[in-house]
Amino acid sequence: MYWLIYNPTAGHADPQHEITVITELLATVELRTTAVSAESDAGTLAQRALAQGADMVIVYGGDGTLSAVAGVLVGTRVPLAIIPRGTANALAAALELPQDLTQICQMILAGHTRCIDTARCNGRTMVLLAGIGFEARMVEDTSREYKSRLGSLAYVLAGVRQLGNLSRFTIRLERDGQLLTCKAMAVTIANMAPPTSVFAQGPAQVLPDDGELDVTIVAATTLLETVAVGYHLLWTAIRRLPAQRQNVGYFRTSKLTLTADPPQKVVIDGEVVGKTPLTVECVPQSLHILVPAPQATLDPHEDLSGLTDLELEPL
Repeated sequence: MYWLIYNPTAGHADPQHEITVITELLATVELRTTAVSAESDAGTLAQRALAQGADMVIVYGGDGTLSAVAGVLVGTRVPLAIIPRGTANALAAALELPQDLTQICQMILAGHTRCIDTARCNGRTMVLLAGIGFEARMVEDTSREYKSRLGSLAYVLAGVRQLGNLSRFTIRLERDGQLLTCKAMAVTIANMAPPTSVFAQGPAQVLPDDGELDVTIVAATTLLETVAVGYHLLWTAIRRLPAQRQNVGYFRTSKLTLTADPPQKVVIDGEVVGKTPLTVECVPQSLHILVPAPQATLDPHEDLSGLTDLELEPL
């Protein structure tokens, strides 16, 4: 049996109409449909699906709904199918998944899966990324009302507002037996990220199945420099090139611990969940997701040369 968990408040489409269309397109499989509600959140419904022997869990909603379900499916062999209907749909964009209902249902019926990494971040499952500094403040400044009215533009406007409130902080980052210390205005630890998550785009490509986390450190000091760095990171991400700009550093690691002075708010998969310190560890090959076709990988890159105030010490 396939379980379809849908968020009736997600996105701008008509969920009831689209659920009817999906049911018709998946008429050849046994499908159980259930809606997220105040009494039953997405994670609870996913647990119920597993308990009742679901062969697949299909999620209709935004990244928050998807992450909640993915957190339940991690470590199982039950695949997750995504029907992206949120504001940013970053997970679907990172995996280059279709948004057209017919194409999505064809993908579901074809049954091709990709096994990707997840991570444990301060005890929570992380599918996409964790951010401190600029991104956390931007997410916190984006209200549900603005997201409903403006869609992805709400994040852009929140980012513009934050440009007038730039601040740097000191980070101490432990990884692979070394202690890295530097100033930053944004740090992103990504398992996967679409090009539009610009401050995650230091490496040539953020790979979701390489067993590592991609860490990007942005140490811009002025509004103009921040805008220039953001544009450069978007430009290189679209072309799958590594960043080559001063005050951008990046590396890959399977585990890290980060502290900040002063402490910084933390956003995990689009939700502000607390403050630093932060401990993140990759959980390789832990989530099966339906995808259209296999995807290529690139060799990892590492470059910390742009961070002029960087200090690297043995632990």
